[in-house]
Amino acid sequence: MMMVLVFLYGLGHWLGWTEPLFIAGGGTLPVDITLILGFLGTLVAFALFVCTAMIYASVKFLEEWHSPYTVTNFIFLGLGSGFMLAAAYSAYLDNHLVGFYGTWAVIFTVIGLGSRAASLLRNATLKHKSTLQTAIGVRHRVIEQKSQGFTAGSFNTREFFHHRSPGFLRIVRLAFLVLVFPLPILLIGIAYLLQSPTLPILAFLVQYTGLLAERWYFFAEANHPQNLYYQRVA
Repeated sequence: MMMVLVFLYGLGHWLGWTEPLFIAGGGTLPVDITLILGFLGTLVAFALFVCTAMIYASVKFLEEWHSPYTVTNFIFLGLGSGFMLAAAYSAYLDNHLVGFYGTWAVIFTVIGLGSRAASLLRNATLKHKSTLQTAIGVRHRVIEQKSQGFTAGSFNTREFFHHRSPGFLRIVRLAFLVLVFPLPILLIGIAYLLQSPTLPILAFLVQYTGLLAERWYFFAEANHPQNLYYQRVA
């Protein structure tokens, strides 16, 4: 549905379907077909953020994801990056909407920073319900796993763990925190001062790169309970 509305919106502008159907807002807002399609597309895009986030937030056994922060992060990072792209495209076209889109990109990015920082703090102090004792059904307080019963790797040992060191995770976390939040905001601010047509484009590219790292970290951050049992091959 989202892509259908985007296609129809673009097609409407290409075919020139911009004659007002009626005037709203006390005679100040001409409403045409493309405006209606754009409004519907906005609603569907917002619903897409929420529904995609709930795919992860509804997974109760992955406690890092099972949180309202997952939904707010999807919404505000999606809105921030979307407005950042709009600002970049407006700068490329050299139209007057750069300031409007850039301002909202900064606002949503700042809110996204608060939400993502809160989720990182929550997950760093999270006390998991699943333990090695619950994983294998043995209640003894001291359990040390020596082997998982296999002599080689398996699907379980490959697909549910990122196989990266804690140091690598810290680097990725720092990278996306810098690239997604303060650096694009700084570039947009400088673009306002210098009236630069290229800095909004650079801000989007920087933020998009950071969001790729953020998505990888989002998946790597989740501790799958099955890893309590499949900790080592032999």
